[in-house]
Amino acid sequence: MTLQNKNDYGYIRVAAAVPQVNVADVEYNVAQIVDCARHAADAGAQLVVFPELSVTSYTCADLFANEVLLDSAEQAIVAIGEATARVDIVVIVGAPVRADGHLFNCAVVMHKGKILGFVPKTYLPNYKEFYEKRWFTSYNLVRNQHEITFNGSSYPFGADIIFDAGRVKLAVEICEDLWVPIPPSSIYSINGANVIVNLSASNELIGKHDYLVNLIKHQSEHCISAYVYSSAGYGESTTDLVFAGNAIIAENGSVLKEGARFEQTSQLEWADIDIEALNNERRVNGSYSDNLAQYAREMHHVSFDWPATLNYDETRLCRPLKKLPFVPREESRLHSRCEDIVNIQTEGLMRRLHFTGIKTVVVGVSGGLDSTLALLVATRAFDKLGLDRRGIYGITMPGFGTTDRTYNNALELMHALGITVKEISIAAAVTQHFADIGHDMSVHDVTYENGQARERTQILMDYANKTGGIVLGTGDLSELALGWATYNGDHMSMYNVNCSIPKTLAKHLVMWFATLASTTTPEGLKIHETLLDVLHTPISPELTPADAQGNIQQKTEDLVGPYELHDFFLYHMLRYGYSPRKLYLLANLAFEGDYDRKTIKKWLTKFMWRFFGQQFKRSCLPDGPKVGSVSLSPRGDWRMPSDAAVRLWIKECDELPQ
Repeated sequence: MTLQNKNDYGYIRVAAAVPQVNVADVEYNVAQIVDCARHAADAGAQLVVFPELSVTSYTCADLFANEVLLDSAEQAIVAIGEATARVDIVVIVGAPVRADGHLFNCAVVMHKGKILGFVPKTYLPNYKEFYEKRWFTSYNLVRNQHEITFNGSSYPFGADIIFDAGRVKLAVEICEDLWVPIPPSSIYSINGANVIVNLSASNELIGKHDYLVNLIKHQSEHCISAYVYSSAGYGESTTDLVFAGNAIIAENGSVLKEGARFEQTSQLEWADIDIEALNNERRVNGSYSDNLAQYAREMHHVSFDWPATLNYDETRLCRPLKKLPFVPREESRLHSRCEDIVNIQTEGLMRRLHFTGIKTVVVGVSGGLDSTLALLVATRAFDKLGLDRRGIYGITMPGFGTTDRTYNNALELMHALGITVKEISIAAAVTQHFADIGHDMSVHDVTYENGQARERTQILMDYANKTGGIVLGTGDLSELALGWATYNGDHMSMYNVNCSIPKTLAKHLVMWFATLASTTTPEGLKIHETLLDVLHTPISPELTPADAQGNIQQKTEDLVGPYELHDFFLYHMLRYGYSPRKLYLLANLAFEGDYDRKTIKKWLTKFMWRFFGQQFKRSCLPDGPKVGSVSLSPRGDWRMPSDAAVRLWIKECDELPQ
């Protein structure tokens, strides 16, 4: 077994090849296969998968009963092994293989010229355009056979083999195997395989391709695995069918790479699979392991050394990488995602109001992003419940750092939404409080800032008591991760609809509300214009005085770092358990041209310090709805001791190059 190269960051590179073939022209097909395998190795791939029966072509039909073709196919397997003996790549080809009076539709797994094993097809389609049982024997009929003799030597044989290279555990299924209710890949995965390959010959039909892609995506997600699919293409017989060639690489529900169809030349696609993320996901998902109780099988493990891994400090990662992992790329998906998220927030608040019988809520409205979003969700909940919006008490509480821009936006938005508007200045109360505790008003330290935040929370809580309502929290997921909230100040509420909303997503949710606002009425136009201005306002708690021009001076991202970086770190650390080294690698790739390595290292280190040091605030969070795969609720997704040491993570940050 090869030890993990720390510079591979848990990735492996896999390829799906669709060689041009000639029907029954084995020598030609071998040349195409070898050429594709070498090109895959040159691209850094450690595994390349070819289509079903690629050595002979799939559409040989009754020629599969001819000894000339079968002899040639077996010689071809040997020839491919010899031709790739000096190439450090796992090669998997499809070929007809004779054994004990049967003919099997097999995948042949080879590495450095050595045959690791033969995997026969289990489910042979024999309906409509398919007649495979006319020529081949199903593995189901010979399940007790675990070896075959080939070219004078014995080799592992069966559809119960896991090719085991330590952290990479490879298994094979063939075409129709995927289309049955419980595919072999499901059994393989439950029993440890994390990379599934499928050698296929799937002809084209109207609508079939979309179904196929979804099938592969869903199977990779159900299995929490990589899925590498290669299907026959140009050169197969078109007597009755057309094979367009599909090369698809998926990982845990996402298609990483998909090749073009209907090409007249050989095709090769490759992508990097995150084995570390897959293995982490399986460890976290207890139900996945529980499936073993029902589907545990005796698997035959064939051990081998995985090909030399790539150094991703020097090799560019080949997989999609988003700057904003919480935000969908496609505009159409973004709109529907925003609607779903807002509905979750709204439903959470509606249920809390319905259960308690409460018909009023109190929201502190600052004119900033988060309080705006919470207010919009509250109006939506009241509308759906049939409650009068005047039961929403929006309170703006200007203080020493409040600017005209945020103050005016808060008032204009509340009036346009038709809620009850209150203005309560905190200046006098905070000034008296500072006098009581002996704090110098000219010292703008943590006491100066937190005193204002806690005064605002006290007003909200007391006003909720006065009106028989609840205080609606506004703090978001990004702030909770960084601890950018005053303990028992804005940190506290009676229900927080934003607790699972990262800052980078909140902007899109407010924009979604802005697009819904009708611009044909004065109120709708005012809502639309105000929301757009909120989106362009610098993020700030406004707890220190404005500058000489009356503009926001205290900008959050200048103090704790860009939220797009912190949301990137947060998503990948919580979702996949990535180390600082891996976060640093990915951030440098995703934000290339936006931030230099020194800046990314600085804010990554800051993120680690704050994430660990501020856990005590997250250990006592108010209730609020989970909306995505990443959440910090101490009652659900994230249970972490408040006194955990950050030493290991900071040490790794300190060792990062820049």
